[in-house]
Amino acid sequence: MEKAIAVAKLKHLRIAPRKVRLVIGLIRGSKVEDAVVQLENSKKSAARPVLKLLNSAVANSKHNHEMKVETLVIKEAMVDEGATLHRWMPRAMGRATPLRKRSSHITLVLEGEVEEKKTKKDKKTTEAKKEKKTKEDKDNK
Repeated sequence: MEKAIAVAKLKHLRIAPRKVRLVIGLIRGSKVEDAVVQLENSKKSAARPVLKLLNSAVANSKHNHEMKVETLVIKEAMVDEGATLHRWMPRAMGRATPLRKRSSHITLVLEGEVEEKKTKKDKKTTEAKKEKKTKEDKDNK
């Protein structure tokens, strides 16, 4: 069996990377079916977008590489820091303190086996070739 990889990325998720990494750590290295169950039962807010991304990666693997869903494993799962929105929080005595609203970029890489393509030979074409060969043999004699 030949192995292939499928990639899915989610950018600018408005949840801090530190919080998303907790969820990604649960599913890294596991089978896709187990990861889906884990994410569906998680109470973390980052679990929903990660589940959607995982489903997207599975769809990519089916469509682009015709991979078997049962063999898919999460090979890599990375969370990088995205853009940070800088805001100010008013405080006592006329002061203000900075707020950093962080965002995340998530990358999922799935690895699995590619389905073998079974090609059926068309009976009509093989029969036609045989007839053509026999005609050529008769003509040559």
